[in-house]
Amino acid sequence: MPRPPRPSPSAPGPAEGASSAFHPPGWSLGSSEAAVAERLKAWAAADAVGRYWRKEPGFWPQAPATDVASRLGWLRAAEQSAGRIGEWQAFAEQVRDDGFEHVVLFGMGGSSLAAETIAETLPHGRGFPSLSILDSTHPTAVAACAATIPLARTLFLVSSKSGTTLEPNVFFRYFWQQVAGLDGPPGRRFVAITDPGTALEKLAHDRGFRACVASPPDVGGRYSALTVFGLLPAALIGVDLPGLLASARAMVARCADPAEALRNPGLGLGAALGELGRAGRDKVLFLPSRSLRAFPAWAEQLIAESLGKHGRGLVPVAEPVPPAELPSGSDAVLVRLALAGEHDRALERALLSREAAGEPVLRFEVASPLELGAEFFRWEFAIAACGAVLGVDPFDQPDVEHAKDLARAEMGSGASEDSAAASYGVPVSRDPSAELERWLASVRPGDYVAVQAFLAPEPATRAAISRLASALRRRLGVVVTTGFGPRFQHSTGQLHKGGPPTGAFLQIVDEPAEAVPVPESELTFAAIVRGQARGDRGALEEVHRRVVVVNLGARTDAGLRRLARQVGPAAEAPAGPA
Repeated sequence: MPRPPRPSPSAPGPAEGASSAFHPPGWSLGSSEAAVAERLKAWAAADAVGRYWRKEPGFWPQAPATDVASRLGWLRAAEQSAGRIGEWQAFAEQVRDDGFEHVVLFGMGGSSLAAETIAETLPHGRGFPSLSILDSTHPTAVAACAATIPLARTLFLVSSKSGTTLEPNVFFRYFWQQVAGLDGPPGRRFVAITDPGTALEKLAHDRGFRACVASPPDVGGRYSALTVFGLLPAALIGVDLPGLLASARAMVARCADPAEALRNPGLGLGAALGELGRAGRDKVLFLPSRSLRAFPAWAEQLIAESLGKHGRGLVPVAEPVPPAELPSGSDAVLVRLALAGEHDRALERALLSREAAGEPVLRFEVASPLELGAEFFRWEFAIAACGAVLGVDPFDQPDVEHAKDLARAEMGSGASEDSAAASYGVPVSRDPSAELERWLASVRPGDYVAVQAFLAPEPATRAAISRLASALRRRLGVVVTTGFGPRFQHSTGQLHKGGPPTGAFLQIVDEPAEAVPVPESELTFAAIVRGQARGDRGALEEVHRRVVVVNLGARTDAGLRRLARQVGPAAEAPAGPA
């Protein structure tokens, strides 16, 4: 199981008079030490472990009893999935033996993030297909996917819990047409993953899909890592499912042990994040070692969508932050997640400096990449518990659907960029640089900046967005999150509209060179991504968030370089942490 490193002799100890019975080695909680200890003692006295596992609504008083009864199936997911390993592995071997060399997963948020994390963290089996994820509706991204895969030897996974998610459905239509002229029935190249009885299940039957695999209806998307959503794609690329689930089941046992309430790894993390958040430490910065760099993107959705509502929540930061740019102040929690043997001396020096200043640092060390299964469950258990501390329902997402509704309306409106912006109250300035400067000037200590890039997520563009985030951190001295649209709408979108009103949003759009029609519809991918950007912008403006829009035009690379120069540290602006 995960083995946190021993604490440094220079790290501050527990607060005076606080119980440290629960305290994992390597954790420093600063001034919240006593509050976390008291929270865990109160939970132990109230049989919190038993109440949690019995799904008692009283543990989450803000959650409707129906939510608690119907959305905690993930507690048993590792055990139930262990019974399906043979089925999934046999299916994967059949796919391999049929000559498939590549798998493309169409999925958004919880339907793809766990699979992506597993694929980027664990070794793949020899001779099994490779995996890529398509979760961008930008026409350049869709066309690039089609151009770079071996089309005749690719299996497509259409993954959607509801079965009605827009993006997987339009991806399916596009690639169905792409393979229609190949030998054999096109349906044999498609597999659906969805809840029983959905429209996607019917589509799979009507079009003769190779398979339609049922997902558990009592597991929400962001808690579905250890279900078929995460594990069937993993089986298709030959990942060691028994090892992954063994680590998860061991963590389940630790989190279910009522005799160890004070040392419960899930409750302990939930109490720590919750009490730190209540004390104003509402930014959670992930600092993974090289082998675990994919984990924060999965955790980002879990935290943002579970906790960001009713003006509360924690702001997860998955964007990599170099040691020299770590924030120094009163609003951040630093989370170091490392594979044993992967050291970063510069980062460790920076963390020790923060600890010495009384700032919270949570360290986790895992012995093997297969411990990813344990971390999936630990964080699911912890974030649901954190919801009880913050006083929110961790199982709903009340602000997500409205942005989708606005996007659907925009797709059919045919409105121009200027008229759509004006209708949402977004200033249409004749001087974009001046508008950007006013937006920058609105950012204050304790805020966060969210860069929302409705661009094709190509490697060069990702690197440019990271450079832009660095420029913003250095100029403004606040944490910066980044996301590609529409992917982030299924991840952090709930937090942006429903969480703390401290976000400042930089929406970046471009002008695609080609529209790329969506077969079986009157839509194009250019219209979809444009509508999604406008819809999200409208939802943000409705709740009075600060939004500025930058249109890069047709030259995305040049536009991003120009934008980074514009937001770079100005002489009169604070330089941020050194």
